[in-house]
Amino acid sequence: MSSETSSVIRVTRHFEASPERVFDAWLDPQKIAVWLVGPAKAIAGIQDEVLHIEVDARVGGRFSFLVRRNGTEIDHAGEYLEFDPPRRLVFTWGIAKFSGEPSKVSVELIPAGTGTLLTLTATGVAPDYQARTEQGWTTILGAIAASL
Repeated sequence: MSSETSSVIRVTRHFEASPERVFDAWLDPQKIAVWLVGPAKAIAGIQDEVLHIEVDARVGGRFSFLVRRNGTEIDHAGEYLEFDPPRRLVFTWGIAKFSGEPSKVSVELIPAGTGTLLTLTATGVAPDYQARTEQGWTTILGAIAASL
């Protein structure tokens, strides 16, 4: 996508957990299963059923988080581009059934007191999906925080 046809989303959240625990929550299939369908998503009105989670946590590795939502299978999939535990994780993120080119997501983790300040930046987001994408990442970060 060219810069004229894509947007940047930035969401920041403080976690009452160490950078190591927050970083691990993005890569551990058991932890992903909790936040992917957790209570914070239910509060947002999203009822997902996890069908399978695959994680190959390395640069060039891929992930797939397949869920069923309202009878429709949705596969959140991507590839890990940068891997610097527990400071930085960069990956592509897309849902082939609902979007074209995947976006690029950077997760930056900075120690903040006894917790962690996380900044998530998504680039390559189509302008008509900007508000929905920002809300989606805000919900996911809330679900991760609740799971920790």
